[in-house]
Amino acid sequence: MRKNSKVTQREHTSEHVTESVADLLAHEAPLDYKNSSLNVGGVPGKKIVLEPPENDGRPAWNSKLQYILAQVGFSVGLGNVWRFPYLCQKNGGGAYLVPYFILLILIGVPLFFLELAVGQKIRRGSIGVWNYVCPQLGGIGVSSLMVCGFVGLYYNVIIGWSIFYFFQSFQYPLPWAECPIRRNGSLAIVEPECEKSSATTYFWYRQTLNTTSTIADSGGLNVKMTLSLLVAWIIVCLAVIRGIASSGKVMYFSSLFPYVVLFCFLVRGLLLKGAVDGIAHMFTPKMLEPQVWREAATQVFFALGLGFGGVIAFSSYNKIDNNCHFDAVLVSFINFVTSILATLVVFAVLGFKANLMNEKCVMENGEKILGYLNSNVLSHDLIPPHVNFSQLSTVDYAEIYAVIKTVKEGSFAELSLDPCVLEDELNKSVQGTGLAFIAFTEAMTHFPASPFWSVMFFFMLINLGLGSMIGTMTGITTPVLDTYKVQKELFTVCCCIIAFFCGLLFVQRSGNYFVTMFDDYSAGLPLTVVVILENVSVAWIYGTKRFMQDLEDMLGFRPHAFYFYMWKYVSPCCLIVLITATVIEMAISPPGYNAWVEELAQERFQSYPPWALAMCFSLIVVAMLPLPVVFIARYFNLMSDGSNKLSVSYRKKSTHDVFRVVGEEAQ
Repeated sequence: MRKNSKVTQREHTSEHVTESVADLLAHEAPLDYKNSSLNVGGVPGKKIVLEPPENDGRPAWNSKLQYILAQVGFSVGLGNVWRFPYLCQKNGGGAYLVPYFILLILIGVPLFFLELAVGQKIRRGSIGVWNYVCPQLGGIGVSSLMVCGFVGLYYNVIIGWSIFYFFQSFQYPLPWAECPIRRNGSLAIVEPECEKSSATTYFWYRQTLNTTSTIADSGGLNVKMTLSLLVAWIIVCLAVIRGIASSGKVMYFSSLFPYVVLFCFLVRGLLLKGAVDGIAHMFTPKMLEPQVWREAATQVFFALGLGFGGVIAFSSYNKIDNNCHFDAVLVSFINFVTSILATLVVFAVLGFKANLMNEKCVMENGEKILGYLNSNVLSHDLIPPHVNFSQLSTVDYAEIYAVIKTVKEGSFAELSLDPCVLEDELNKSVQGTGLAFIAFTEAMTHFPASPFWSVMFFFMLINLGLGSMIGTMTGITTPVLDTYKVQKELFTVCCCIIAFFCGLLFVQRSGNYFVTMFDDYSAGLPLTVVVILENVSVAWIYGTKRFMQDLEDMLGFRPHAFYFYMWKYVSPCCLIVLITATVIEMAISPPGYNAWVEELAQERFQSYPPWALAMCFSLIVVAMLPLPVVFIARYFNLMSDGSNKLSVSYRKKSTHDVFRVVGEEAQ
């Protein structure tokens, strides 16, 4: 009878042995790599202590500083320089910082902490992590990888543009400082397209992009931009070719150098005339509208790189007892401070530019008034005696303008006089490429030693972009290398070569319009869906209590209950509202792009043609397609649950210990 009970006990134990690691880890009691234990075969006192798979051959960061710089480099990108200041200007100045900070606390930090924790605990990239947490939602990792691919394609094009401007900056005067002169025999005239717009605008649209007037007209490859893109991909490839062994070293420079440049620009900007006006405009509160909260949530969402897989990939190379809660708070705080710093710099420089434009406006309209006075269209009695037209100030011009407008009320419009109000110049919202390659470059042409500042600015943009690209590429390579045993260097080179050839779409003469399309459609909605599924799979499927216990076992302390309620209720609700608002915004906003019309020398909104519209929605569908495909395939047992792709050393150790305990019981 006792012998039969032993046989039964062995059979029962062997059934446990055949379970996959994912099944073993899915019991009600949370697995603690350090302290928790698994009873085998119902035998009391016989336990298997599962050690963390520290020696599975997985690379590790050389230092905590290197890791923090990598996370900062990934999260702090071009959006901090040209997206955050624009939203701050557009959505209420200093008042915009209030909803942004609130949503950073409610959405940003908790979800950033969640991604850091799951990556560190499971020690895998995005595909392996979500296969472990919930196999049926394993498509989350594949969707993250798809979005990383789409974003990497066009993001590196922007780095290519910055590289082109960087090399163009090594000349004096800067090539975009003045309009080119067209010569026709002995007659010399200013290029009409440039005269209608501005020197920096002309250089951007005509001499850099040489853009076409519609997305339908490709115009062929732009050779200069193609070479710049090739250089950008070579730089990225060299930075990530050896994984964190090479990218970690690059981060020391690419993450820290932008702060040096930002501080230099801040000091220089504060010494410029009109800088105080720009900063005061930034902090002037305005009325907040409901859409401000949506745009603040979106900015928080993308500022930290949530859903891309780069955050998870970087944290997967940490030791399992690393304090990822501290990392989440620190990186989020650095990101927020960087956005404020960049906004101060941008508004100081734009304040300087606005004063220059306002003075130019006063000068031009003063000459108009002089002409009207000399031709007796206006009476000299309208001009106050203290006014000197050779040194006309903005205050004097405002006084003259008000008098003329009052006296000539009926025929004032015929005079074509501009009010020249500084506030109007400061209210001109500029974002993205328009801020970096037009507004900022125009301001720098008026700096003393302008080539030096231009070189510094575009070198900073290259480094900001490189940090984000390293994280994006890591989000692609890490999950694939975890799943398939391929040579890291060869796979990285192949990825970069394929990406370069795919990126040729963006270096056609119409390529700028495709960059806008991918930026608008390839990431926004798919990433929001990915992140809410990440949140739901951890908080509602894996279990928030269970996850909190895992964190306590892993970190040595229990995170504050604040995170429990954020993950369980607040963050999912906020994300659902964000998804709803995004879908509504896409439905009511006509899909289109701002095309550069050469004849008018200005941008004009154009709707996408049917094929381009189909391409827009295809980007969304392709990015989200892995979610239902993997769910259906695993629901009907058409594919493995992915547990066989977990750590090899972990599976070997746990199986060996199980058989050791079985052997001891048999004796």
